[in-house]
Amino acid sequence: MKYYCYIIFLAGLLISCDQKPSSLETSTEKLADSSFDNHSYSNLSAIHTTHLDLELEVNFENKTIYGVARHTMKNNNADTAIFDINGLLIQKVTLGTKSNEKETDFVIGNMDKDSILGQPLLVRTDSSTEQINIYYQTTEYSNALDWLDSNLTSSKTKPFLYTQGQAILTRTWIPIQDSPSNRITYSAKVTVPKDLMAVMSAKNTKNKSVDGHYFFEMKKPIPSYLIALAVGDLSYQSLGPNTGFYCEPELAKACLYEFQDLPKMMQAAEKIYGKYQWDQYDLLVLPYSFPFGGMENPMLTFVNPTIITGDRSLTSVVAHELAHSWSGNLVTNRTWNDFWLNEGFTVYFEQRIMEELYGKDVSDILAAVEFYELQDELKTIANSKYPEDSRLFLDLKNRNPDDGMTDIAYVKGAFFLKTLEQKVGRKKFDVFIQSYFEKHAFKTINSDEFIRYLDKNLLSNEEVKFNHLDWIYKEGLPKNCIQIQSNRLDNMKILANDFSQGKAIFKTKIRYEKIRVKGKNRRKKIIEHLKREDHIVQEWQTFIRALPKSISKEQLKIIDINLGFKKCGNSEIMTEWFTKALENNYTEINGEIERFLKKVGRRKYLVPIYKAMNKVNPQLANQIFENSKNQYHAVSRNSIEELLKEVN
Repeated sequence: MKYYCYIIFLAGLLISCDQKPSSLETSTEKLADSSFDNHSYSNLSAIHTTHLDLELEVNFENKTIYGVARHTMKNNNADTAIFDINGLLIQKVTLGTKSNEKETDFVIGNMDKDSILGQPLLVRTDSSTEQINIYYQTTEYSNALDWLDSNLTSSKTKPFLYTQGQAILTRTWIPIQDSPSNRITYSAKVTVPKDLMAVMSAKNTKNKSVDGHYFFEMKKPIPSYLIALAVGDLSYQSLGPNTGFYCEPELAKACLYEFQDLPKMMQAAEKIYGKYQWDQYDLLVLPYSFPFGGMENPMLTFVNPTIITGDRSLTSVVAHELAHSWSGNLVTNRTWNDFWLNEGFTVYFEQRIMEELYGKDVSDILAAVEFYELQDELKTIANSKYPEDSRLFLDLKNRNPDDGMTDIAYVKGAFFLKTLEQKVGRKKFDVFIQSYFEKHAFKTINSDEFIRYLDKNLLSNEEVKFNHLDWIYKEGLPKNCIQIQSNRLDNMKILANDFSQGKAIFKTKIRYEKIRVKGKNRRKKIIEHLKREDHIVQEWQTFIRALPKSISKEQLKIIDINLGFKKCGNSEIMTEWFTKALENNYTEINGEIERFLKKVGRRKYLVPIYKAMNKVNPQLANQIFENSKNQYHAVSRNSIEELLKEVN
């Protein structure tokens, strides 16, 4: 309520300052018809940005960015330009080049019903307008921004700021036409404190500036959600000719070990689907509050430090974000209803990269684990308010586009492509996908266009019948979905069953092996004991999931003593283990769970743990959340707030 009142007050104040608001106010009545994108107010067909030039001053003392957004426009005889804003204070708007600006009238429209889209910013233009300059500042309601005090960083001495724009949060730190359909180039002049470094999803410097001034340039057109900024105490380490990483200096050694395979991933990706189109590919390791495993900002992928495990066991996250350089960044979903075209292709491509580097066995394990998670997602959606959300193409009108960011887009999308590959053969499928990326490079696409391209360039050519319309437009999984088998995961299910049946799986075993020493036969004594390092992360996830839903505290304690899941340092395993413990009231590790929730901000991990805790001890869940929420990004914070409102 506080947010709504603030914005309405601000809108009223700004409207009262306009000299001639009447015609602009009339324009707001037509907003519903101004764009084909249900998640943007912008009138792109009438006038749209082609290049954005930013002037930004980052102030950590009052946690505010002061900015000028200079939009170069393509104008189709428009008298009004409409931008998206949410939580921004607009100071003035001018027309013309920097040396020849003239103020113009503007109106801020009403907030949408659920405060998801924010507000339209309507600017008076004429048919000759080619440059619009918006002077603004961010506020505490700019949810893309995560301002971290020094105690939440690795150094513990210097603060940190990062942005997260996907899906429609870029409008909360830049006044912009915030639709993925409008790809733009951008440049930026950014001023930060002298002891900090700024980086963006653009061409970056490798060294800290002496005066706190930085210049960035993205020469290739990208959708607005991929404009990203981070500021902190950063250093750079090269991994090869066009790969490397930025991180806080305290993490450099661990990152150098963890990301050693990045150049190999690049080679594998290019081998499969063609040359990397973005020149440089670097990683930026963010603080733990980052709500996702990674974000594919072009030239500079943002990653969560939870993927740094010391054994490179979660590097599939890096493969996923690298794959986005083709699917999502190079070819982009036109609207958020078509999100599967970004993520389904990316998960498929990620698994191909992992197969190329580590073998089909590992790739199949990743796919099988994700398919298990998809089954749970399908059950949840079937019993939800929106059972139609199990379709690939969604209708998200009047809804938050984040509602479509489920395993349906990611995993069902990937299995659609894997099933199609099985039908036509990998060789022909690879030719099709590579041509798809080449044909649509630096463009956007929707589901209908993809279907036409698929029909024309693969199915008709090969005279193949395939139920692609069922996959895209119908609920659930079609019967012809490819089945992935993994003997290693099957063995983990057997191991879990053996343990639940009372077998001593942790008992030390002694066996003797024949060896030849100096021409004589000898027997070598081998002592075997089940250890955590005997299996990879996904195998242990499968083991935990295969345990009975109801299991005794004594059995859980035996596992904890022998395998040490609660302190293993791998967030994937710890999340599974903490959830299992909460579901069975195994309270001995509540302290470890609380420490985890206070440290990690990745939504994927927070949601299942808080959900399980809210069922057995809602008071504790709310207490931990209240003590931790200020270190979560708004994406995670809002998700947990909604979850804790649920009545058990």
